[in-house]
Amino acid sequence: MLYLYLLSGFVLLLIGGESLVRGAVALARRLGVSPMVIGLTLVGFGTSMPELVTCVQAALVGSPGVAIGNVVGSNIANILLILGVAAALRAVVCDPQSFRRDGTIMAIATVIAVALAFTGEIGRLAGASLFLILVAYTIAALVMEKRRNGASGKLYSAEAEVFEGPPMSALVAAVMTVGGMAVTILGANLLVEGAIGVARQAGVSEAVIGLSVVALGTSLPELATAVVASLRGQGDVAFGNVIGSNIYNLLGILGLTAVVTPLGVPPEILQVDIWVMFGVTALAILFAMTGLRITRVEGVVLMLGYAGYIGFLAVSAGVLT
Repeated sequence: MLYLYLLSGFVLLLIGGESLVRGAVALARRLGVSPMVIGLTLVGFGTSMPELVTCVQAALVGSPGVAIGNVVGSNIANILLILGVAAALRAVVCDPQSFRRDGTIMAIATVIAVALAFTGEIGRLAGASLFLILVAYTIAALVMEKRRNGASGKLYSAEAEVFEGPPMSALVAAVMTVGGMAVTILGANLLVEGAIGVARQAGVSEAVIGLSVVALGTSLPELATAVVASLRGQGDVAFGNVIGSNIYNLLGILGLTAVVTPLGVPPEILQVDIWVMFGVTALAILFAMTGLRITRVEGVVLMLGYAGYIGFLAVSAGVLT
């Protein structure tokens, strides 16, 4: 039954997240919102909604290991697995203007999150500060792109186009949005309950489950988006989606979850996993800086890195010997 909860949670998170974003994008277009604004705000928040709902749910039931493990594990999965898969399918070309700004923000957010983690607890004030940084970044990006109408704005518009479907009425779009949110919440509840139960049954820490199973499950919407974008030849969209997701995870999801309830950081995450997140973030920036593209070979290297990381978690948890 616990594994059925996990599987059901995965499926519902994928369906709910996809419906939520597509409905919100369609509704925004009906209301006359520009594709650039949609890509920067709705797509960013929408694809991160599974992580947010899961983290809040885990924190509320007293499982901070699942919540923090989900954020750290999702960022690792975004770079090693999702960006790796996208690049392996087709070399990912990075827009230099977007990369300079958004890559810098991702690096800063990573450093801040690591520093906060080593205080032992991310409290409400720290969480609110993280979220305010995200709000300031979003507003600044919108203002900058409206003024210069540059390549970054076109990239955000392309991110919105990935989720555009056949025309639909405002009512249908609203139903998809609300229904998607409801399904996402239900999926998160099942995923958290199943993850905690499996961890206890297998004698594995909740942090390990959060870093692996939960993080992978909540990253499915980003994986689907990256694959679609890569197959369409929009590698810059896949890269931008990964960077944006990591920024939202650290500043938005971690911040809002800590506002709801302070998060104690499990020592095991501080020993290894937080540094893995730091290292793979630096690696992604390094790959992107070498010719502003991530080649297929580099994509395969990233994927192998994720397989190695999951193997390490399994061995350290005693699942594999």
